[in-house]
Amino acid sequence: MKKKARNNVRMSKFFLVLALFVFLVIGARVSQIAFAKTIDGVDLSELATKRTTKTETLKATRGTIYSSDEAVLAQNVSSYKLIAYLEEKRTTDPKRPQHVVDKEATAKALAPILEMGEADILALLSKDVYQTEFGSKGRGLTEITKEKIEELNLPGLDFIETQKRYYPNGDFLSYTLGYAKTEITEENDGTKENIVGELGLEKYYDDLLKGTDGSITYQKDLKGYKIANTKEVRKDAENGKDIYLTIDSNIQFFVEQALKEADSKHHYEWFTFLVADAKTGKILASSSTPSFDPNVRDLTNYLDYNTAFPYEPGSTMKIFTYMAAMENGVYDGNETYHSGVYTTTDGTEIGDWNRDGWGDISYDRGFALSSNVGVINLIERHMNQTMLKKYFKKLGFGSKTGIQLPNEASGKLTFKYETEVFNAGFGQGITTTPIQNIQALTSLTNDGMLLKPYLVEKIVDHETGEVLYQGKRKEITKVASTDTVNKIKQLMYDTVYGIGNTGSGFRMMGYNLIGKTGTSQIAAEDGSGYLPGADQVISSFAGIYPMDDPKVIIYASIKRPTNGYAKPIWDAVKSVVANISKYYGDEGSQDVVETISKFDLSSYINRNKDAVLAELSPKGITTIVLGDGDKIIDQYPAKKSTITSKDKVFLLTNGTNIALPDLWGWSKKEVETLSTFLPISISTSGSGYVTSQSLASGTIL
Repeated sequence: MKKKARNNVRMSKFFLVLALFVFLVIGARVSQIAFAKTIDGVDLSELATKRTTKTETLKATRGTIYSSDEAVLAQNVSSYKLIAYLEEKRTTDPKRPQHVVDKEATAKALAPILEMGEADILALLSKDVYQTEFGSKGRGLTEITKEKIEELNLPGLDFIETQKRYYPNGDFLSYTLGYAKTEITEENDGTKENIVGELGLEKYYDDLLKGTDGSITYQKDLKGYKIANTKEVRKDAENGKDIYLTIDSNIQFFVEQALKEADSKHHYEWFTFLVADAKTGKILASSSTPSFDPNVRDLTNYLDYNTAFPYEPGSTMKIFTYMAAMENGVYDGNETYHSGVYTTTDGTEIGDWNRDGWGDISYDRGFALSSNVGVINLIERHMNQTMLKKYFKKLGFGSKTGIQLPNEASGKLTFKYETEVFNAGFGQGITTTPIQNIQALTSLTNDGMLLKPYLVEKIVDHETGEVLYQGKRKEITKVASTDTVNKIKQLMYDTVYGIGNTGSGFRMMGYNLIGKTGTSQIAAEDGSGYLPGADQVISSFAGIYPMDDPKVIIYASIKRPTNGYAKPIWDAVKSVVANISKYYGDEGSQDVVETISKFDLSSYINRNKDAVLAELSPKGITTIVLGDGDKIIDQYPAKKSTITSKDKVFLLTNGTNIALPDLWGWSKKEVETLSTFLPISISTSGSGYVTSQSLASGTIL
């Protein structure tokens, strides 16, 4: 009888051990995950949070910069980024498509508006992605451009509203304001845009202006949407602070116009101009040319010539050399010396600008004639290197003034040997900045008290109205007696109004403008000496207006004027002084200062023209009406825009006859805005404000 075979399964010991090992590994891994905080460098708690929560940034609004008379100089405005949806699944109703349907037609329509090639746009629209953007051409779009695209009624196009920095007056006060630009970074949760100050006040006060972004964190579902009735953590954004400058927009305009007039008539490398309040040290105007438009950042130079670019000042420094002699008790204005040429102990010949000289003349006369030899004799007979350098330093030369701008330069006061000391006495071999000269000159308008120049009037919390900082007159130290001040002012008067003296080009009968001229040679970059040629100079003027009870201090310089001709600086200074005199009134009254008001615009489209003008006129807003129609069909700025009574509002009517306005005094930005409404193109040359136009105002276009 056969035995039944048993159904036995033989299992290898190897597989048993392997199974046990795998089980132990899995168990260990589960335990590690259960109890460990991080696995393979990954924070499990953070990972879980990211999968179930979402944090969105609440952007802070950058603060606004105003002039002292509350004209907006820099502000944030809405701009737009164009996007195109390419995913067909977005469309659920074929009659109302939500994606780009006809890519070729869309590319053709967008090309002229975005100033891009059709092929480039078509390539973007042909990507296999959910949505696409249009690069730099599709960002920072204005309200006008956005409306043009919307009028195309193309499906699949959308806009994301962003903020950008805008400077309403173009190149007005450009180097003082500087600029802030939008920086775009790619992060894990998408594209981030931040406005960052990179030059001027925008850079110096960047942290204060930009504020602090907030955030909102909430529970999300698998699709990324907020789960209803769940807790959210919100931290509100803290908007940037508003800055009010000491700049008077009217005086700034006088200076800008004077420099543009010089640009149109003369040739030179650069021209700088500063105006300060004589009693407080407030900077009322600051300009230089060539300039730039902060909206387009067409810079040729990144330094502010008024604060960050020291140069040899020339004979304006004689003011302070003479003051040093007076304050040290060694000056006798009637003492005489022989003018013309002086030979130092090492054989170096230093001459007056008139090397033949004027014979034996007094130190007083030498000041008015801007005699270098007079300064040399004064130093050689009565002064020394220590006395001169100590007084220059007391006035602030060789040190930063602390003006509220980045990159301020200290200049240099390095002179030791005989020829170096003589040269320093008439402003050669040392370097200063215009802002340092303004500071030193405040001693002559405040009975010998040196004042600190300043640029910021106040800093205000926009939300609460709280004044966080208040600028004020700041006395540094007493540097001169009343007798010294009066004597120097008389010498400056003689320089301008005396017969045959160097300042006669600045003579303004009835205005009592006083000052001192300066002409410094330009040193070769290789250190080999000074460059030859009549135009290798920097001409400067240090002025006070008026002599009695001064209101303003002026410091202006021009580099390499043609043949060294000083007429550009004469004309500019006199133009500014004449305008300031009218602005302040015959008795110095400032009652004529215009009050600047702010308004939020309504929508005027489809409204009666006369009714709109009746609404805007009482507010003092300048309206530019284009066309002879009776109904408004377009406007700029758009509704809800905040403007001031100094801004222009453009209203396009349904009339067919459009007359060209008188553009004199318009900014380049305003001309560009106008061109978007006109049937002709407008080309401009130069920068700043319009001084002439090829078509007469009133020409029907």
